[in-house]
Amino acid sequence: MKIGVISDTHGLLRAEACAALQGCERIIHAGDIGSLDILDQLQSIAPLHVVRGNNDLGAPWAEPLADLLRFDLNGWQTLLVHDIADVPEVLDADIKLVITGHSHKPRIEWRGDQLYLNPGSAGRRRFKLPVTLALLEVLESSIEPRLVSLLE
Repeated sequence: MKIGVISDTHGLLRAEACAALQGCERIIHAGDIGSLDILDQLQSIAPLHVVRGNNDLGAPWAEPLADLLRFDLNGWQTLLVHDIADVPEVLDADIKLVITGHSHKPRIEWRGDQLYLNPGSAGRRRFKLPVTLALLEVLESSIEPRLVSLLE
């Protein structure tokens, strides 16, 4: 199962991001979306799991979005929140994948048998941070994460 993970678009969905997400069976957006149009464009590629970010608060289109989602990806229990500071200190033992955004810093980190993933920012460049998203190959027995750079 190929999964696209994107975050911090802040109203900008690059053509490079859309190209990288082609063929995904699902897309996960970790917040700071920026506009409903971004979600519509992503939904045209694959079904979405979305949380709102701190910059989405107060926008009428974002009111129905959750701050935290829990769902299953091919047998992997997943927790999705915008800011890693909002991840509970003690996670349920069945959570194996934690996806966050907010920092604009891409990160793939295994903590024991739990994968913590931040796809970085796919929107406007912030400081000198890279512009990235992540792709996951999710099998029943493994997850293979990789970062995709959207700009040279």
